[in-house]
Formats: sequence, C-alpha cells, structure tokens
Amino acid sequence: MDNLRKEIKNALAIILGLFVVTLIILAALEIKDRIKASENTITVSDSGVIYVKPDLGLITASVITEAKTVTEAMTENTQRMNEVISNLKEQGVEERDLQTISFNIQPRYEWREVTHLHPQGQRILVGYDVIQALRIKIRNLERIGSIIQVATDGGANQISDFQLTIDNQDVFRAQAREKAINEAKNNAKRLADQLGVRLIGISSFKEGNVTPFSPQVFQMEAREMGGNEVVQIEGGENRIEVLVYITYKIR
Repeated sequence: MDNLRKEIKNALAIILGLFVVTLIILAALEIKDRIKASENTITVSDSGVIYVKPDLGLITASVITEAKTVTEAMTENTQRMNEVISNLKEQGVEERDLQTISFNIQPRYEWREVTHLHPQGQRILVGYDVIQALRIKIRNLERIGSIIQVATDGGANQISDFQLTIDNQDVFRAQAREKAINEAKNNAKRLADQLGVRLIGISSFKEGNVTPFSPQVFQMEAREMGGNEVVQIEGGENRIEVLVYITYKIR
C-alpha cells in the first residue's frame, strides 16, 4: 500500500513537472513571437504646414506710476488704468477681451553717497512703484494701431508682448495634421516598395509638438509715440505646423 502511494506521488510530481516545463516553453514562444512582431515594423514621419492670416491681435498695456507712498502710487495708477479701460470700451473693445494679468507694488531705493557716518554708503527708501498690466484682445486687426493709441492716450506708458495669432487654431491644426498624415502614408508606401515588404496595418501613431515662431513681438514706451500718427501694423501670415509619426506593421 505504501509503495502504491509512493508511486502515485512520483507520477503526480512528474506530471506537475511536465506541466510547468510546458508553461515555460509556451511563455518563451509567446515572448519570442512578440519580440519578432515588434521587430517587423517601420516608422515614418512627416510634417504638414499651412499658412493662415491671423485674425486676433494681443497686446499688453501697462501703467507704471511712481510716488513717495504706496497710497499715492496706487491712487494714481488706479485712476490712469481705469481711464485706459474706459476709453477702450468706448472704442468698442468688449469686456471679455480685457484682462488684468498682473498688479505689482515694489519699493524704490536709491544709494546715497559715502559719508562719515555711512562709510559704505546707504540705501534709502525714496518711494514706491506700482505696475498694472492689462491684456487686450483685438479682433479687428485694422484697429490695432488706433487701439494702441487710445491706450497710451488714456495713461498706459508701456506697450509690450504684441502678437498676431489665430483665434481658433484647432481647425487649422486639423488641416495641417491631415496633410502630414497623407505625406507620411505616401512615404511609408515608397519605403515599403524600396525594402520589398508589405504594409499590413498601423501599429502606433504619435503627434509631435512644433513651437510656432512668432516674430510679431515688440515693446515700446509711450514717449516713443510722438505726433498724431497711428502705428501701422502688417498682418502677414502665421505658420501652423503639425509633425506626425506613424509606425506600420510589415510582412
């Protein structure tokens, strides 16, 4: 009876061992197939570029004031910025297109000359600067120059971060993406013919980011805008580019 039990245990151990070995072999074959499948791919890339006339202007109009006390500096700054905003609204700029993007109060110091009591010099608080910046969206590009003039006439003494952009870029990015995909597909077909392989399906797709170059950026002080001439702005065209990567399974 004991011998029979021993033989059964040995048989079960052998069967279990064979089962484990079989699982290991199957797993190895599956890994091998996956590696082989991952190797049988080609990746192509291309970009789609379109040029679009901008339809939105962006500028930052800042009011910078100096005074001996914080209260004086803030009072003057607030009055001037309120006048800027009021004038812009009178010119048809909507409230949704006006946004205060920064408000800063900072002390202003001056170094006094070396004296007997202060041989290293002395830093003296002489007042405060208040800087308030207003971001303006201009939807009629023909009025950019006049809007800048209105802002400076109202009290803005710095105009910066001017850009010409596109309000709804997604529509044009979709067009550029479609162009890039078509070019990448054509490249894949040509490459497959040259390699003597056949495309059997897309394995993966990736879209890369292309940072657009925006040359329409400047900064100027209000004092540079003398006379009654209005700043002339040329819209030109903006470049929209989408880069795509497509990986194909091949056979």
